Amino acid sequence: MRYWLMKSEPGECSIDDALAAPGATVPWTGVRNYQARNFMRDEMHPGDGVLFYHSGCTPPGIAGIAEIASAPYPDPTQFDPVSKYSDPGSRPESPRWVLVDVRALRKTRLIPIGELRSHPELAQMRLLQRGNRLSITPVTEEEWRFVQALLDSRVPPTAAGNACHP
Repeated sequence: MRYWLMKSEPGECSIDDALAAPGATVPWTGVRNYQARNFMRDEMHPGDGVLFYHSGCTPPGIAGIAEIASAPYPDPTQFDPVSKYSDPGSRPESPRWVLVDVRALRKTRLIPIGELRSHPELAQMRLLQRGNRLSITPVTEEEWRFVQALLDSRVPPTAAGNACHP
């Protein structure tokens, strides 16, 4: 089992939207970065854990827990000429972009990026590395467990832990 952090803008698909979807499952469309695509195509498997992260909002942060619910398959938005994710260079016989289905398990309290940064145990988390802008990043088992402990209030807050700023 692996763990992932997957970013979504709440205006496109929030944790609430995912929980309200049939089967609490949504297709993770629109990924147009090769490294993020490769994570979905080559490394994700049904049952992998997901930290559902709200980005493009104030404050950004972890908003829920989810899991990978499908094997990768072609992202249909690449073939839709009216989609903002259309890719005229991609062909149905050799699709460039894939997606996985993500099943929302629960909404959590928001853990803002400032709180994540305040914990030395998460200092190496890929999300927190300077210049990282990937929409999908791997999360180590240790990071996953630490975030779960934060959610379960088993980790004492730090002075910076109450910050709501990115």
